[in-house]
Amino acid sequence: MTLSPDHFELTARARADLRMGVPVVLVADGVAAIAASVETLSAVRLADMRGLGAPVLAITTRRAETLKARAYSDKVARVEVPEGADLRWIANIADPVDDLMMPMKGPLSTRREGDERLAAAALELCKAAQLLPSALLVEVPDGAALATQFGLTLVALEDSAKTDNGTLKLVVSARVPLAASEAGRVHIFRPKDGGEEHYAIEIGRPDRAKPVLARIHSACFTGDILGSLKCDCGPQLRAALDAMGAQGAGILLYLNQEGRGIGLANKMRAYSLQDQGFDTVEANHRLGFEDDERDFRIGADILKHMGFSAVRLMTNNPAKVEMMKANGIDVSERVPHMAGHSDHNAAYLATKAKKSGHLL
Repeated sequence: MTLSPDHFELTARARADLRMGVPVVLVADGVAAIAASVETLSAVRLADMRGLGAPVLAITTRRAETLKARAYSDKVARVEVPEGADLRWIANIADPVDDLMMPMKGPLSTRREGDERLAAAALELCKAAQLLPSALLVEVPDGAALATQFGLTLVALEDSAKTDNGTLKLVVSARVPLAASEAGRVHIFRPKDGGEEHYAIEIGRPDRAKPVLARIHSACFTGDILGSLKCDCGPQLRAALDAMGAQGAGILLYLNQEGRGIGLANKMRAYSLQDQGFDTVEANHRLGFEDDERDFRIGADILKHMGFSAVRLMTNNPAKVEMMKANGIDVSERVPHMAGHSDHNAAYLATKAKKSGHLL
């Protein structure tokens, strides 16, 4: 029977649970822990988790650097939660919103011994759920029994190597006349792991035997839809479509990886930190994220699915070129893509050039 969910289906369920504030159970090599997202954790569930044992707070090494907490690995720092610490104390460690008003949050004691895999996995789940990358964990003696008793989703980390989640599935394609070109088609791709859908906008009928003019564009609600002046995303999107329309052929991949992969809510948190004086990279680090959390393998997978093996890539980011090459897509040419520069985003673009290597 194949009615039971596999590892990746359970992982998708766990992401949804964490977003709703429901804890999950993680297991690795017989060691188990109940884990909850700090962002959605309630005081009642915190008390219930404390009843199972001493909690530890998992934060990323980026967040640990901000808090001057020692991380004993490059994946996670496990902060000991004082016995009298309440939900507000835990939230203040996870969320940098009040860092400048409460700069002294420590000293913090971090755990060195023991297996860190469950804590690291909990952080990855929080990131995948587009929550703040911070989780509360309590080790438990029997994860399966606990999951059964309370109806919690159980994810066994070792099962990740046994299950192939595939790549993406083409859901539907349809003709969509566009302002840039009446010969437009939109293809919808759905990840098999239950994640966000991604889109390919095909202009004309590109020759699959030749490098196609392509743009890998990450979703930007504020720039693409609202016309935000804080970034150059909206003008870049429209300029790419116009260029493909003028040439009569092209592929624009619209990937749902808002805010360089951290999600719109966390992107707004980063904007709030930028208003406090931090640049875009510093803001991401204070939140606990890397400079860029996007997965460009998705773009390579879509291109392969559509029969393309080579592109003329419209980008100012050399790292994007290298990532395409590393995932089996030949980049015959990097096409510079300048658009939307203004006084409002000058500092943002300067940071991208200085810290992220963009050629601007």
